[in-house]
Amino acid sequence: MAVTDWKKSVVYQIYPKSFNDTTGNGQGDLNGIIEKLDYLKKLGIDYIWLTPVYRSPMNDNGYDINDYYEINPDFGTKDDFKRLLDETHDRGIKIMSDIVINHTSTHHHWFVEARKSKDNPYRDYYIWKDGTNGPPTNWESKFGGNAWQYDEATDQYYLRLFDVTQADLNWENESLRREIYDMINYWIDFGMDGFRFDVINLISKGTYEDSPKEGKEFYTDGPKVHDYLHELNRETFGDKEGFMTVGEMSSTTLEHCIKYTNPERQELSSVFNFYHLKVDYQNGEKWSEKSYDFIELKEILFKWQTGIAAGGGWNAIFWCNHDQPRVVSRFGDDSTEENRVYSAKMLAITLHFLQGTPYIYQGEEIGMTNLYLKDISQYRDVESLNAYPLMLERGISKEQAIRILQQKSRDNSRSPVQWSKEQNAGFTTGTPWLDVASNYRTINVEDALSDSDSIFYTYQQLIQLRHDLDIMTYGEVVPELVDHPQLFAYRRVLDDQTMTVVANFSGQEVDVPAALSLDGEVLINNYHQVERRLKPYQAVAVLREPTYTERA
Repeated sequence: MAVTDWKKSVVYQIYPKSFNDTTGNGQGDLNGIIEKLDYLKKLGIDYIWLTPVYRSPMNDNGYDINDYYEINPDFGTKDDFKRLLDETHDRGIKIMSDIVINHTSTHHHWFVEARKSKDNPYRDYYIWKDGTNGPPTNWESKFGGNAWQYDEATDQYYLRLFDVTQADLNWENESLRREIYDMINYWIDFGMDGFRFDVINLISKGTYEDSPKEGKEFYTDGPKVHDYLHELNRETFGDKEGFMTVGEMSSTTLEHCIKYTNPERQELSSVFNFYHLKVDYQNGEKWSEKSYDFIELKEILFKWQTGIAAGGGWNAIFWCNHDQPRVVSRFGDDSTEENRVYSAKMLAITLHFLQGTPYIYQGEEIGMTNLYLKDISQYRDVESLNAYPLMLERGISKEQAIRILQQKSRDNSRSPVQWSKEQNAGFTTGTPWLDVASNYRTINVEDALSDSDSIFYTYQQLIQLRHDLDIMTYGEVVPELVDHPQLFAYRRVLDDQTMTVVANFSGQEVDVPAALSLDGEVLINNYHQVERRLKPYQAVAVLREPTYTERA
């Protein structure tokens, strides 16, 4: 039965290029998604988040859109997309489309026109500045290098916070905003059930001047961002009951995210933040070799859990996505098959009992691992390919740079889904666009479905529990044992119910402190017994109802 309250929903993210190929060209497609819908129905998810399938040169795998109204022929046709919507809806599943409205591809006709002359009508759709002996400011691109790209034809620089082929849009221009709203409404009328807005908190830029922070303070959560999002809400999805939106928030703040998601402000339904996924950065530097800080991980998650709730907002909760390494390789243990299975289940239990909308990234439900590519020639991610020479310039050896990429590259999550033991993991009959992980013969969907004790069925159980138990959605989060070096623990409290979750993030047995009660009904446990001495990577959730005497 479909869940009517979007807050009780669970979202499954699909990265189409790596999901399932039906043509043999080595890239996934829309028909490949349709082919696997019954699998997703079995898992029990409510929404599919589909990363961009719009027409694109694919310099950043679809996040560089050059036509918002057309489907990328690499994935199929608009008729294929309509069939995907219909087939998904027939199974009680909704689709949330990823849309990029902070920037477009430089191949978009707006930008093609804009660079023809300074007085072109589309010129003001983008951000252009003069440079004096170089770029207008010292702002840094998130993909490396200066954030301004020189255009020789018009002797000005355009802003590109990401790749040189991704030009930032000028939201100050009312005509541009109207075109964006018309496009959003077109897809709503087409049958879309929600949107994920890429780096949406960067759309309002502030002062254009040099910065000690690489410009982040001038374009992150900018001066008009809340006005723009309220207008977007009012002009498009705001009157659509149950329509779900989530904003990707880059380098944001808790205070802003409360504003973005408090229903009274009429902006967005929920937000992603990434602070908990920077706990393995060395001094804030992504391209570094470092183990994660477990205490910091807990502190950040609990800060956002309690803070968002106190402000009346709503979190999206997740371990990984198309931009992040595989969680079982990052915060779990993929060194042995036994540890991989237990730690993947432990991570799932830890996350899914938190408050917010849970997101599962394709392959996470079977415990797919990092790709561990050994040579730079095997990488495809533009961010990784840009980072590699910059690391070498910093004096990092080639061997260490590859180790860092093996830990941090976005390609880790973009390897093809491992469906079976067949060649190329059953993903394609051709040559896959990115290497398949070498462990696909032991980690694949076919084996997971045939094993009643697999990671897949842990995820299935967690989704069903969220549908059934209001406390998982609405219960207050009460952090426990925040300073414990191995245990992640918290309580959920709703009316007279209390739920306790405790997880052992270590490979050793650990005693649960006596102060934390484990009395009650065991909701889920990744081992076959619950004792006060947790096994390596054990996680358990118990629900305590008040006794008759306590009720009285």
